[in-house]
Amino acid sequence: MPQLLQRYYAALCQTNLPNPVDMAGIHRNVGRMLEMAQYAVTGYEPFFPVKLVVFPEFAQVAPVFETVEELHDRLAVPIPNEFLDRYCELARKLGIYIQTSSFLERDSRYPGHVFNTTCLVGPDGLLLKYRKVHPWIPWELHTSPHDLPNYQDPLFPVVETEIGCIGVAICYDWLFPEAIRQLSLQGAEVLVRVSAYMDPWGTASPMEWWTLINRVRAIENLAYVVACNQGASLRNYPPFSWPGGSMIVDYDGRIVVQAEPGTGEKIVIGPVDIAAVREERERRSGHHMLAHLRTEAYSGYRVSIYPQATTTAPPTADDVKKRIEIGRARWRQPSQQVKKHRETACENEGHT
Repeated sequence: MPQLLQRYYAALCQTNLPNPVDMAGIHRNVGRMLEMAQYAVTGYEPFFPVKLVVFPEFAQVAPVFETVEELHDRLAVPIPNEFLDRYCELARKLGIYIQTSSFLERDSRYPGHVFNTTCLVGPDGLLLKYRKVHPWIPWELHTSPHDLPNYQDPLFPVVETEIGCIGVAICYDWLFPEAIRQLSLQGAEVLVRVSAYMDPWGTASPMEWWTLINRVRAIENLAYVVACNQGASLRNYPPFSWPGGSMIVDYDGRIVVQAEPGTGEKIVIGPVDIAAVREERERRSGHHMLAHLRTEAYSGYRVSIYPQATTTAPPTADDVKKRIEIGRARWRQPSQQVKKHRETACENEGHT
């Protein structure tokens, strides 16, 4: 592995692009995004070493059709693909790492399914592929790998690079602290968020979920959060408008840099100090939430709530609604299962 870069800069490239309805449209959007990456690296080169470039969810392609079948047939692509090749070419040319926007991915192993997938590429090519584990149900009908029987690939992969150990998750994943914790427990020091997070859950008071969640995940995982959000206008991305506010947060929850909230195409850059986060993880005895986890105490996590699929068919709107109802019922009435787990744990520990 190349020598670790102790300190570098990340560029967050917010987009405001029309949604493609065909492959030509995806090429158009990817072209614009690669222009932005080039600007970020070469434009700031006299001032900052930009080594990581991050794009938002659905910048290159979005689920604009109503059915999974249409998405699969008209916009979904396998990975690798011709669009990913363009990212890899620029990463190799500039010696940088790029967290792509999300692909609508199809995979011949799972006929008919569409995944929401982002890729990390570097100078040597594809490094990591992440499929969104928590689609924004009931709106998104992408397949979660959690729901596929006998799914073999890691749900939460991380990768060691010269710019640190990197993990990524997509948008709604971040509302589940359990998901992001899986990345940090595998050593992730830089947590990348690829997101399309609309108002009223954006950057504005009184809710500002976007800012709050990013800061809390950084604190509880003692890690950098590098989060890029959509800046698309209502005209380009109905039925929602998007507040941007892309940001970098350090391991203590400090906002290192943040794009001024508001719709629009923007590039914001800020530092990531890998040496500092490693030193803090080694030095601290207080507020080290990763080291203070009492995993045996969390008996509620041993009970299934949102059910896995019972069929290999792609999800439908009715199927998702039924499973949400099952999850809601299990959440309301988990007492017998939780009690059983608690009693078993107490017996094993010699408690009464």
